[in-house]
Amino acid sequence: MASSNYSLKVNRDLLDPNFESYRLSLDAIPTYNVELDAAVEEVKLKDTQYTLEHMRAFGMYNYLHLDPWYDDSVLFVDCKGRVLSLNVTLDTALGKPREVYRITDDCGRCENRLCASLSLTSATWAALSDGAGRLSLLRTGKRGDGNVMKWEPLFSEDTSEPFTVLHSVSHVEAGAHSLEVLLLRVQKDPEETKGSGFSVSLEWITVANNAAQGQEKAYAVKKRRVLRGKSVPHYAALEPQGKGLMVASEKPFVFTHVDGRPVEVPDPEPMEVDKQDPIYFWQQTAEDVTVCLRLPEGITKEQVHFKLTSEEIRVAVEGFPVLLEGRLYAPVDPEASAWILKNDKSLEVTLQKRSEGPMWSELVMGDRRGEHMMSDEQAALIHERLTHLTSEDLNGDPDKDKPPCNSQELEDCDGFPDDSFSLTHFDGESLKPTQVVNLGSHQFLFSVQANPSLMPCLCLRHDVDALVWQPRPEQPSDMWEHIATFNALGYVQASKRDKKFATCAPDFSYASLCECLRRSFIYRQPSPVETVLFNRKQGRQVGQVAKQQVASLDSDKAILGFRATNERLYILTSSNLFILKVNNN
Repeated sequence: MASSNYSLKVNRDLLDPNFESYRLSLDAIPTYNVELDAAVEEVKLKDTQYTLEHMRAFGMYNYLHLDPWYDDSVLFVDCKGRVLSLNVTLDTALGKPREVYRITDDCGRCENRLCASLSLTSATWAALSDGAGRLSLLRTGKRGDGNVMKWEPLFSEDTSEPFTVLHSVSHVEAGAHSLEVLLLRVQKDPEETKGSGFSVSLEWITVANNAAQGQEKAYAVKKRRVLRGKSVPHYAALEPQGKGLMVASEKPFVFTHVDGRPVEVPDPEPMEVDKQDPIYFWQQTAEDVTVCLRLPEGITKEQVHFKLTSEEIRVAVEGFPVLLEGRLYAPVDPEASAWILKNDKSLEVTLQKRSEGPMWSELVMGDRRGEHMMSDEQAALIHERLTHLTSEDLNGDPDKDKPPCNSQELEDCDGFPDDSFSLTHFDGESLKPTQVVNLGSHQFLFSVQANPSLMPCLCLRHDVDALVWQPRPEQPSDMWEHIATFNALGYVQASKRDKKFATCAPDFSYASLCECLRRSFIYRQPSPVETVLFNRKQGRQVGQVAKQQVASLDSDKAILGFRATNERLYILTSSNLFILKVNNN
């Protein structure tokens, strides 16, 4: 597993430390119902698909697909194999979903058949899996037009194992049209003897046409890449130009095959017998950070080159390699920071934190040459917190009256994500991870396509809030950008024990959760109030209020699909498509 070399940078301007709570609103949400001619094709898991990974990949699959290229356009597949599209322009005059493509009837041949999956590749292309192992790339035309066109298959391939389509992109390279498709499989692994016996694979396929030879409709596989891991990824998406891949998963993924040939794995580096002494030591308080760097003897102040900005530091000595250089873990105040030379043997730097309170996990991003020393204040605080776990009386059998817990009896879902839970960017050429973020303390909530020309955003829990991150692969120094915040949503969603799906509007005006049956919850961003409100506890006027609304569907069917647009919320059951008018834009 690649070690973490990157950290997510939170935009403090998008946080609201004074946020109090969501206020329940009884305002009615207009709800419209479209009865389906045929049931949605829901595939039940079989007895052989019993693992937690099968449930994550297929049991919790979202059967409703939102077209990010066209406003308020949704698609799904019914039990007749029809791909149905519904474009909403006027809620009070909803039509029936119209067929745009039909899957052939021989898809029932597969014993371990999965649900049909769809990915809207571009404004005129789509990738479709029939659930039985067939991949089809379809030219759809402009789907947002009033006249629905029949989709034209220009590439089809049968594989030995069923899969679902996770993501796909379309681009033009060297004058040739190429499509990148990412497939997910959960397969029996004969080499897996300890766990469930299954492994997870991601197959990245590049399909290109031969327009240069005058064959516009001749598409063929150009390249295949396979990654393997032990857990179903929470997030997996391809870069717009097909130059890389991003994966967020609880267990690491590695490339194993390219075009059917195994990828050579370099031999592990030999273990170091003697650990090198740290170049610097550092400790911190809630207000500042103190760094002590060892210097060669006889160094004068004039030989020291020190540079500090709010986000970066550089310390060097004439005639020697740079001692310390890089991006600081968090911003500091350069004007309030200082350095001093002590006994001509060490350099002591005091950095004033820009934001008091948060503790740093490292000094310089990716620099492992230093050692963190715990201050007396931190040691006393930890000692105070652990006092209740110690006693002066020796108890040789503290759990005498309690049965022991056998860790082998625990399921995967009984544990918490450990340090291997990471967000990784893979380079498409070298197939190696370039940026790795440790997400052990951040729960994954959902992903959303805010801009169809960019990669899907991912929403992570940070403390009590939910933060939305936009991948920026074209900016290696700022790979993930914090673009929106849903206050306290991380805390709120944890209380929804029956939660099945979560999503938000592409403009981040609201977030929404739904349960397995009937109920959905809408959490709006704070907005100005029309009347004057006062907080009696704090004695101040309240200018903004964040509203919470609850919608209950007139249906006893399980919710199979859940998507949100800026104006509407779409909820799919096996027999109905419900449309909730959330915003009137």
